[in-house]
This record gives sequence, C-alpha cells and structure tokens, in this order.
Amino acid sequence: MRVLVAEDERLLADAIAEWLRDDAHAVDLAYDGAAALERVTVNDYDVVVLDRDLPLVHGDEVCREIVRGETAARVLMLTAAAEITDRVDGLGLGADDYLTKPFAFPELAARVHALGRRCRPAAPPRLHRAGITLDPARREVFRDGRYVPLARKEFAVLTELLRAEGAVVSAEQLLEKAWDEHADPFTGAVRLTVLKLRRKLADPPVVETVKGAGYRIP
Repeated sequence: MRVLVAEDERLLADAIAEWLRDDAHAVDLAYDGAAALERVTVNDYDVVVLDRDLPLVHGDEVCREIVRGETAARVLMLTAAAEITDRVDGLGLGADDYLTKPFAFPELAARVHALGRRCRPAAPPRLHRAGITLDPARREVFRDGRYVPLARKEFAVLTELLRAEGAVVSAEQLLEKAWDEHADPFTGAVRLTVLKLRRKLADPPVVETVKGAGYRIP
C-alpha cells in the first residue's frame, strides 16, 4: 500500500516509516501539517498515519481536508491524549481509527493493514492465481507449493498483480503503490523488479508483459 506518515517527532516518524517499509509498504513522510496537505493533494494514498498535534497546520485541519477531498485514503490518528473525549473528538473529525502514544509498532502496522483493506474492494486473506499463493499477513509466497523468498518491492509488485485478478497493471500504477515519492518515474525500477520477480517465480513464466500497457498474471 501507499502510506503517508505525518508526524513532527522526526525520530518517531522515521521509525514508523521504516517499520512499515519492512512490511512492504511504500511510505512518504511529512513533518508538519502543511507538508502533509501538499502530499495528500499530489499523491494517492491508501492510509494516512496522522499525528494530531502537527505544527504549521494542525492535524485536525489536515484530517478535515482529507475527509472533504476526493480521496479514498483512510486516516489513523495518533495522539498523546488518551482521554475518551479526545478519542471521540478525533473520530468525530472523520478519522477512521485512533491510536494513543506510546504504542507498539506491531499494533500500528496491524491497524494500517486493516484500514488499507477498507479503502479497496475486499480481498481474501490469501491471494491465489496461476499456482501462486500469497499471504499478506505472513509475507509469504508459494509457487506450486514451493516457498519463494521475495524482496520488499518484489512482494509489493506481486501483491498488486494478484489483486488485479488478471487485469493489466501499468508500470505507473505499480510505481504509485510500491515506491515512495522519491522514486524516479523515468528509471527502469519497475521493469527490473518484474524481471527479478519472474526469475524467482521460475518456469513456466507467469508474469506477462502487455506491450505499451503494463503487466498481468493471466
């Protein structure tokens, strides 16, 4: 998934981003509310992890703008305020979930996964196609019963191709979902990742290139 982490405590923001990247998400960072608003305007996020007490533009206003905007992004609000009234207020702004600090990274990751499922059509716990079984929760892939070890980007690309259920996924779509905002759209990152993925999945070839359109698993 594509995730925005908007948190002004830089060490915490960087730690959250690294944890989510290890979970095969593409993660962008914003250290203040103005930067967060700019990024949600430009990029298509599945989930926004939003600190409520952001500088420049308060997290409450960022949340309102996300809810008002033309986006399917789900908002996980973070705050040090643990009172019930604070949680109620945060959810009342339109946030989809609320997590108080301090929190455990595995719980945050689980909540991001849950929100990501809500912003897309419902998907089964495991994805199956062409002899491939992918388990998003365990980050495991099998091809005809054989375990296939994949790097983070390879796993993310395969997830998008399997979710498409045979439809063509463009290189631009893969770049949007599997890479962060620093990715150069003119590099061959997608092509190279697909090449490595094909090699690891082994014969018979399963990932097709549709000339001028993208990739698919028929």
